Amino acid sequence: MGIAFERRAAVQFVMLDRQEALNALSPQMIEELVVALDVAANDPQVRAIVITGAGRAFCAGADIAVMADLDVAGARAFAEAGHGLCNAIAACPVPVIAAINGFALGGGCEVSLACDIRIASDAARIALPEVSLGIAPGWGGTQRLARVVGEGFAKEMILTARMVTADEALANGLVTAVHAPDDLLDAAAAIGDEIATRSPSAVARAKALVNMALGDPAPGLSHELEEFARAFGDPERREGMQAFLQKRAPVWPGG
Repeated sequence: MGIAFERRAAVQFVMLDRQEALNALSPQMIEELVVALDVAANDPQVRAIVITGAGRAFCAGADIAVMADLDVAGARAFAEAGHGLCNAIAACPVPVIAAINGFALGGGCEVSLACDIRIASDAARIALPEVSLGIAPGWGGTQRLARVVGEGFAKEMILTARMVTADEALANGLVTAVHAPDDLLDAAAAIGDEIATRSPSAVARAKALVNMALGDPAPGLSHELEEFARAFGDPERREGMQAFLQKRAPVWPGG
């Protein structure tokens, strides 16, 4: 499977279901998610969207085995697809809630950052581990994480690549609530149900206005995309990804 759908009253659930790969996003899944967002945004019966994952992961990001063989042009196209998905979430007039049920790593973290509201299970673990692979985050993480948690904690997460717990994410504003795993989806549905009682046009306007308050992210996102692609011509990127696939520590030049 790739993506599963469930409607609960006015709340559209979109579940990533590629459990053998910890719900890593394939190019096909990215395309399907963009289409699903567009369909939901044009359905007057849908008043909120919840993105979550099946099994023990929300989304582990991208498949490193696929990324390892990309050249600069391929990496740029890959990043453009990821940016397209995250930008579609951010621009969707229907509020999008991330219900982070488990691992949200790399691109999975970045998808959650594009959502309007993030809640987590107490089993959630969140990270942007890209620097351990010889690259920087490439789906908007360098820009959106700082906007959500502030410069200091964003730099700590990104530069150390460390995984943070649900409680630490809550303390730093990365998520707004933490729930027991069995309660997470009901909690997300409850937020969606509350949104559904409000004026749809006013909700869409309010979301757009809050996004404006944060400033235009486009220049920073464009620079991020180019730096992500350029890294695929760097020997450190090759070493980082090969080390990951071989399950060993990377040996950086001069290290």
